[in-house]
This record gives sequence, structure tokens and C-alpha cells, in this order.
Amino acid sequence: MEWAILGIVVVAVLYAIMVYNGLVSLRQRVNQAFADIDVQLKQRHDLIPNLVETVKGYAAHERGTLDAVVQARNAALGAHGPAQQAAAEQALSGALGRLIALAEAYPDLKANTNFQQLQVDLSDIENKLAAARRFFNNAVSEYNAAIQAFPAVLFAASFGFTQREFFDVGETARQQLDIAPQVKF
Repeated sequence: MEWAILGIVVVAVLYAIMVYNGLVSLRQRVNQAFADIDVQLKQRHDLIPNLVETVKGYAAHERGTLDAVVQARNAALGAHGPAQQAAAEQALSGALGRLIALAEAYPDLKANTNFQQLQVDLSDIENKLAAARRFFNNAVSEYNAAIQAFPAVLFAASFGFTQREFFDVGETARQQLDIAPQVKF
């Protein structure tokens, strides 16, 4: 009888260790995914000064747009945490959109090979950033589900495993995304 009880205790302890190690692995995956977003954001932020300088030569009187991009970039660099970064990056995306739209008003700028390459690079980074955000949100979803599932829910909080935030566009941006675009011919 004592051996059976000892065997059950050993199996329970081994199972708890496996669950704990699984939670640690998922937490590291979330941290790595967030670091991957940071890498893409760093590349994006490094590209923006080059884009602004290229546009400056062609659109010197568009100072407000250029300043808005620089301010949005600085705000994005100072953001911390998924929610704050998502809001700052949303503002930066809007400012970059206005900057890219300037190319339509300046045919010489639009034809500039440096500007075209910067646009391609920015588009590539935006695609990689979107993929990194999806990966992060998937990792957060798996991690949050794991700490809420039985038996991990019994001890996850006591070992410091807490819910993580998704990288979300925010309620205001979501409302704008829900509105169908108007197409005028």
C-alpha cells in the first residue's frame, strides 16, 4: 500500500513538473514573439528617417506631414507594452500613409528610385510586422489558454504565470476598420 501511495505521489509530482515546464516554454514563446515584433519595429523605425529625408527634397513645403511622421515615430519608439505599442504604431501607420500619398502629388518623387526602393522596403517590413503580430497573438492565446486549463489553473498564478495582453489595434481603430470603404468613380 505504501508503494502505491509513493508511486501516485511520484507520478503527480512528475506530472506537475511537466505542466510547469510546458508553461515556462509557452511563456518563453510569447516573450520571443514579442521580441520578434520589436525587431520588425526597429527596422521600420530605422527606415523612416531615410524615407522622410528623400521626401524632404521634393516636398519641402509639406513640413506638417513630415513633422507628423517624425513625431509618430518618436512616440512609437517610446511606447512600452503591447497595448501602448499598438496604439503608437497605429498612429505611425496613419502618418506614413499620408507621407506615401505625397508621392502622387510629386511625379519626380514618385519616379525617384531611392523613394521607390524605400517604399518596397517599407511594404516588406509591414508584411513581416503583420506576420510577427499574428505569431505573437497566437503565442499569447496558447499561453493564456494553458494557464487557464486544468490542472495548471490550480498553481499557475502562484508560480507567477499571469495573463498576457494581445497586440491589438484598439477599440477606436477597430471601429474605423469595421466601416466599409467608399469607392467613388
